[in-house]
Amino acid sequence: MPFYHTLGNIPPKRHTIFKKPDGNLYYEQLFGTIGFDGMSTNMYHCHRPTQVKEIKGSYSVAPKIAIGNNIKSYRFHGFKVDPEKDYLESRKNVLTNSDVSILLSAPQASTTDYFYKNTDADELIFVHRGSGKFRSHLGNLDFKYGDYILVPRGTIYKLDFDSSDNRLFIVESRRPIYTPKRYRNWFGQLLEHSPFCERDLRAPYELETNDVKGEFLIKVKKQDEIFDMVYASHPFDVVGYDGFNFPYAFSIHDFEPITGRVHQPPPVHQTFETDAFVVCSFVPRLYDYHPDAIPAPYNHSNIDSDEVLYYVDGDFMSRNDIDAGHISLHPAGIPHGPHPGAVERSIGQTKTDELAVMIDTFKPLMVTEEAMKIADENYHKSWLE
Repeated sequence: MPFYHTLGNIPPKRHTIFKKPDGNLYYEQLFGTIGFDGMSTNMYHCHRPTQVKEIKGSYSVAPKIAIGNNIKSYRFHGFKVDPEKDYLESRKNVLTNSDVSILLSAPQASTTDYFYKNTDADELIFVHRGSGKFRSHLGNLDFKYGDYILVPRGTIYKLDFDSSDNRLFIVESRRPIYTPKRYRNWFGQLLEHSPFCERDLRAPYELETNDVKGEFLIKVKKQDEIFDMVYASHPFDVVGYDGFNFPYAFSIHDFEPITGRVHQPPPVHQTFETDAFVVCSFVPRLYDYHPDAIPAPYNHSNIDSDEVLYYVDGDFMSRNDIDAGHISLHPAGIPHGPHPGAVERSIGQTKTDELAVMIDTFKPLMVTEEAMKIADENYHKSWLE
């Protein structure tokens, strides 16, 4: 998201002398993307951020593919993913392609023994259950039910949870994640017709500065492997930074729905985008107000994209037998639409309380072995009358 943020102490000019109280130098680091052409942040460390003491080894977290070429609609019972204490072990990859992976996570405990860095992908963490604090080398954010946390690739972070009951829906994107360009002017400011604005985006508010040496384990994800790297200084030793590349939070409850006299297409719900997929938020809203409007969505063909819907809360009127934590996959190449009876039920209704997150990809998704453990094999027959 292109907006400027600064936190902590920084010198008046980039790439100039910035001294500690004892007269020694702070160490500048440019945290940037797309070479030197993307968004970046300049930060200042107490210690050199390059001091690797040991690389203990690595292990694979590559998804195991069950169905590589899928034409079948599926429903997955997301809450059937078993909770696990460790955050990284709790992350289960259910759908994937070369651009994006969709994960479910039910961590029971805070991250205490290590720090985590994903060098492969931006992460969009949606908090379905739980609350706590997202802690990173670029500052801290409080999170709660309904929050998206956008984590730029390369961010070193931990998650502190307030309880053991946590459910996360995580999108890993090999492409940078931005706000929709049609809602931004040429300077990057969100326009008046955008369903949210900069006031709704929460930047890090608290900077931890740990001027400590020792041994600090950072689990670094690179090309679907986790490398255990031991650094000689605390990764949260930043005294200040400024720039455009940092994590931020946005609550789905702050998304202002766009409605019309007749049914509006899914792009009005768009919240984030990449050049490979989009993320949409379905939130409580008034239905269409044409006297003959049919509030239920019309049947439509997914010719160019796979559609994934993660059901968060409320009554999703276009579906039968859907509950919180369910995921539906409607693959490219075949039409889909409301379940039998949904169109008729919707006529005359004035509002919906549904809450859901949608991912539309432009490459087909592969179904993993983890997904098949929680799959409804007969969902594709649920449109039969």
